Amino acid sequence: MVTPLHAGELDLACAQRLALHYAEAGVDGLILLGTTGEGGLLRPWERLALVAAVTQALDGAVPVMAGVGGVDTAAVCEQVRQLDRCDVAGYLVPPPYYLRVGDAGMAWHFEQVAAATWRPLMLYNVPGRTGCSLSAPLIARLAVHPRIVAIKQCEAPALGGAGTAPLDVFCGEDAAMLVHLLAGGAGAVPASAHVRPDLFVRLARLVRSGHHEAARALFAQLQPLVGLLFSEPNPVPVKAALALCGLVRAEVRRPLQPASAGLVKALEQALADLPA
Repeated sequence: MVTPLHAGELDLACAQRLALHYAEAGVDGLILLGTTGEGGLLRPWERLALVAAVTQALDGAVPVMAGVGGVDTAAVCEQVRQLDRCDVAGYLVPPPYYLRVGDAGMAWHFEQVAAATWRPLMLYNVPGRTGCSLSAPLIARLAVHPRIVAIKQCEAPALGGAGTAPLDVFCGEDAAMLVHLLAGGAGAVPASAHVRPDLFVRLARLVRSGHHEAARALFAQLQPLVGLLFSEPNPVPVKAALALCGLVRAEVRRPLQPASAGLVKALEQALADLPA
C-alpha cells in the first residue's frame, strides 16, 4: 500500500481510510512499507506510526504485513523488533541491497531476521533493486526454516513454475500476474491493484474458480493501465492515479519526482476506459 503524505508528513488519517477502502474491496491483505509504500524514505518513527495506525483501523479485518529492508542486518532486525509491537501478520524481507552478497551472505541475513521475530517472513526477490538474485538452491535452503513461508518473486521466468516451488510464490511483477495465477501461484502483490482493486480481486477469483477465458479478457482490459503505472518510478504513477480518483494526494517524498503532465493525462483516459 502507498503511504499518503501531506506537506511532507505522514497523513495517517488518509492511510487508515485507504486501508479500509481496500479491505472493503475484498483484498486478502495489505503490505505496508514496501517499495510502493516508499518504505526506504520513511524515518523509523514514521514506519512504526504508519503500521500502528493502519492495524488499529483495520482491527483484524485483513492481515497486514510490513516491509523491512536495508544494508545492515542488525538494523533490519531492530526494525522487526520495533514493528513486532504492532499487530502485524509478518514481514516482507528483501536481501541486503547494494552489497550484492552471495548465497551464504543472503542466507545469513534472512536467518538473522527470522531469529529476531516469532512472525512469518515472505522473502522478496527483486534483483532490479537489490543487485542480487535469490537462486533456486538458496530458496530451497531457506524454505526449511519454520518462519520463512513465502516469496514475492519479481523474476518473470520463476513465476511460470510457481506451483512446484518449495515456498508459496506471490507475483511481484504485475505484467506477469495472470500467467502466474494460471500456473498455480499463491497470489500477487500488485501495485496496480491500488487502482480499481475490485477488478483485480475479480481477476483472482475468476482464475481460482476456473473461468480462465473470462480472466484473460479482464486482464487484457487492465493491461493498458498496468503499463502506465510502471512508466515512471513506482509509486509515482500509482499515487497520481489515486489522486485522480480522489483517494490520496499525489505527493511523493524526494528524491522521487511528481508524475509528468503527459502521464497524468494518459492515466485519466485509462481510468475512464476501465470496465464497470
